[in-house]
Amino acid sequence: MRHNRNGLKVLGALAVICGALTGVLGASQGAQAATSKTYYVSLGDSYSVGYQPGLGSTPGYTVVVARATRLTLVNFGCGGATTTSLVSSVGCPDVLPHTAGGVTYPTTTQEAAAVSFLKAHRGHIGLITVSIGGNDVTACASQANPISCVASATASIKTNVANLAAALRGAAGPGVPLIGLTYPDVILGSYVYPTHPASAAALSLAKLSVVAFKSLINPALTKAYGSANGSLVDVTKATGAYVPLTRTVRSRTYGTIPAAVASVCTLTWFCAQGNIHATTRGYTLIGKLVVAEFRTVRRT
Repeated sequence: MRHNRNGLKVLGALAVICGALTGVLGASQGAQAATSKTYYVSLGDSYSVGYQPGLGSTPGYTVVVARATRLTLVNFGCGGATTTSLVSSVGCPDVLPHTAGGVTYPTTTQEAAAVSFLKAHRGHIGLITVSIGGNDVTACASQANPISCVASATASIKTNVANLAAALRGAAGPGVPLIGLTYPDVILGSYVYPTHPASAAALSLAKLSVVAFKSLINPALTKAYGSANGSLVDVTKATGAYVPLTRTVRSRTYGTIPAAVASVCTLTWFCAQGNIHATTRGYTLIGKLVVAEFRTVRRT
């Protein structure tokens, strides 16, 4: 058989082209794999980074959510944040080390950093959660008229959170689940902390705290997130705060106390230390509540 040199040259050229195409396709597939990652973006205060006294940042609820949803966590949370500082303060003065998925932003605000990330990864955002507002009303517990103080703070919370939600929605797009969170009513722990039995003033404050959450704070947050097609997880209700205080249980530590108080003692550090943050058990419950809401939103 005679060899066709021209034919061999053609075959050689085709082999080179095929090899080049294989390399290009492989690189393209690698790039697609890199950009196909879907993110879970968390914003907020120390609850969003799972703070616990004596431990600093812990896995918190965001890790529970990230594991259940199989999304990559990116956490912009900052301890001490308020609805005002989140959108106006540059950097995070209370950076908590070891925050899962933690992101620093020394030259911009938490809102701006998160919005920039959402825009840069639009189409690859699977979930946004926001835990904010608690620090806006914390000081009201020591005021002579706490309900009036909460009502005033709530007006600002509603405006600030609505603006934040709108910015997040605009950056992420219309189909991304946006879930806000409220908090356990830790002030119910005043029934047993710092003294037990509690003073009449402490009992009055604990009762008023339920009214503050149920009638002021949580409705305002619901409307604020709803204005941007988001939803609110009512952690206050889910942790038992709305159970009538006449319903009691027997506690090994405190004797007979309202069931709502016993729940807050288990799920937060308030009864033991006067600290407003959740325990590991509390954060785990919050994470499960977020996951349930996420799945509900995805189905609708």
